[in-house]
Formats: sequence, structure tokens, C-alpha cells
Amino acid sequence: MAVIALTGCSGAPGVTTSALALLLSWPLEPSRRMILAECDPDGGAVLHGLLQGTLGDRYGLRNLSVAARKGEFGEAFWRQLIDLSSEDSKAESPRDRLLLPGITDPAQAASLSSVWKGLATTFRGIDADHGHDVLVELGRRGAVGPSGVLAEQADLVLVVVRNTLRCLQAAQSRVNALSERVGDVGLIVIDEGPYPAGEVQRVLQVPVVATLPYAPKEARVLSDGADQPRHFTKSALMKASRTTAALLVQRVTARRTRLGSHQSPTRGVEVTHAR
Repeated sequence: MAVIALTGCSGAPGVTTSALALLLSWPLEPSRRMILAECDPDGGAVLHGLLQGTLGDRYGLRNLSVAARKGEFGEAFWRQLIDLSSEDSKAESPRDRLLLPGITDPAQAASLSSVWKGLATTFRGIDADHGHDVLVELGRRGAVGPSGVLAEQADLVLVVVRNTLRCLQAAQSRVNALSERVGDVGLIVIDEGPYPAGEVQRVLQVPVVATLPYAPKEARVLSDGADQPRHFTKSALMKASRTTAALLVQRVTARRTRLGSHQSPTRGVEVTHAR
């Protein structure tokens, strides 16, 4: 259905947490999946955050570089995914919320030039051939440089910002550069500061697509693997994430309709079928 890229900027953390909240709250129809790929060249955070280092480095982006050289990228991609579905959903529809963990050392990014391109093609193929949704988490600088191809090939690129003066000033140059590179850019605002969405939109000159609450206690569950508070799935953060997910789906659908195409431009690219 959609390939959506999330990125951030200096002084505005929250990209990974927002991406995880969207992954876990994304509305899924039967047989549909949501895949979150950590593609931050500075290193991923989920393996040692939410997952608390329990899986070591057996899964992840770095393992795809060898597969890319051997021409086995599609098959290897599905083997690197971790199932983050809740226990309840696993009983009904197993493996429907999947994570591709990022690299664990920024030095590993140097060997991934062919992986970024392979991922861009794979994501478009997953969208076109399977109807699954893909979230691409690019960190603070992954939307530029070699990994920038992932932003260029996405249906929608969103910059996560906080509505504080410091964060908005830091975001201006990044948003401008990204708009020039990919065209259609939107904002997800984490509501920590005093500036309303309309003011953020006026300052940065791109639309605010959605707003998420500033909720440190709930966010630590996703960013650091903290114990879930009671009724976590009904918290303001997760409720807002479900609303945001619906808005993103609507925005992608409207964009594709406006462009006159409901199918991925790379439909027909061969990818390995999901298991």
C-alpha cells in the first residue's frame, strides 16, 4: 500500500520512537503486514533499546551486504526480519508487524552502498506485489547521502520535529534541503513546546501531517524497553499513533490518485514472497 520514510534533524530526537509507535498501532487488514526498516546510517536503536540486547546481532541490516554481493538479497531480506506482533495478534495473524534492525556501528554504513539501492527496490516490490506497508526510519541524516535513495523512492517523506524554538531552528535547513531533493515533504510534530501546528507549518513552509503527544513515560517503553505502564496500548501516545497512521494512509492514497497511479512505479520487480 505505501512506503513511508521518517527522518529527523539535529536537536529533535524521537524518530525511532515515533516509527515504533506507528508500527505497533498501524491498522492492518487480514493478510497485510507492516514492516519497519531501521536504515539510519548512524546506527539503529531498537536492538539495544526496545529489545534490550536479547537478540545480539543475529538479525539486521548489516547481514544483507554479503547477500547483495551474492545476488541473494530478496531471500536474505525476509530472514532478517524480527516479529514484533503482540502475543494476541500472533495467535490470529502471525508475523504481521516486522522489524529489520539497523546496523550497530556507524562504521558498518560504509559497506552498505549496494544495500540501500537493493532495499529501495525491495520496498517498492513489497508494496506493489504484496500490498504490505513499509516504514523506513532514516534517523537524523539518512535522507541524504547514499541512503537518500530510500527517501527518493518513498511515497511520503516525513520529518519528525518538536515544536520548540531550538528544534524548529535546527529543522529549517534540513527541511529545505529535503524538499529540494524529494519534493513532497510533511511534518510529524511531537508536542513538547509552545508553538501550535499552524505556526510550525508557517515557519518551515511544509504541511504538518500529524501531531504526537510528548509522553516521556510511554516513549521509554519503545526507546529503552522500559516496563509497560497499565493500559499502554490505550495511552495518549498510542491512540495518537493510530490516528496518525490513518492520516498517513489517506495522504498516500490521495497522492497516488493525484499522480494518476494507484500502483507502484516499479510494479513487476521480482522479490521473494513473504513467508
